[in-house]
Amino acid sequence: MKKDNRAYYDEFADWYERGRDRGYHAMIDDLEVDLLGNYVVGKEVLEVGCGTGLIMNRIAGRTQSAVGIDISHGMLQQAAARGLDVAQADVTALPFEDNSFDVVYSFKVLAHVRDIDKAMSEMARVTRPGGHLILEFYNPKSLRYLAKKVAGPRKISRETDESAILTRWDDASELTRRMPDSLRLVDFSGIRIFTPTAAVHKIPLVGHALRKLEFMGRDTALKYFGGFLVVIAQKRA
Repeated sequence: MKKDNRAYYDEFADWYERGRDRGYHAMIDDLEVDLLGNYVVGKEVLEVGCGTGLIMNRIAGRTQSAVGIDISHGMLQQAAARGLDVAQADVTALPFEDNSFDVVYSFKVLAHVRDIDKAMSEMARVTRPGGHLILEFYNPKSLRYLAKKVAGPRKISRETDESAILTRWDDASELTRRMPDSLRLVDFSGIRIFTPTAAVHKIPLVGHALRKLEFMGRDTALKYFGGFLVVIAQKRA
């Protein structure tokens, strides 16, 4: 049975950080933080779907200011405990004025939003002209998609697995078509291109080699096959 997103992530909150400090999950976080790179330096930044604050905590010191929103109270409790500036809100109705942020970014969230057009419109609305949006989606043209089809949904708590939430898969052409008129597509980036399953990162030599390959391939022509496809867009002046 499907859950609403808030209930799903409240239930997921206790398990969310298990194993995220090493191996596969640490690599994904490192790739995402590195991708944000100079975009966030000295900027006013919004993270949509900040979860427990793992990414935001790492980039906040480089920004002028960093704000995070999430629909899950359980996730936000952990982010607030890190001393982060966070609030409960929905991406389809952001509680900010127009043109409030220089950079808006989101990882592992938008694939679970039903009204993605409204979400993208809202994120564009709160971005200043000339500012950037860095938005991650799940890519059907990837090894990750095939692995998910074979392995099935994983557990997010003792009672619930990933099938309890809506998951959308959008390739580059679909995301380009959905781009709001106020945005200009700058580029795509591909995260998790070569990794067949997360478990292989537990094999020391294999995990080390895959990590190098993932960093090397992220911004090459292979980016369109990343399990996580990242849209980099700029708001028109």
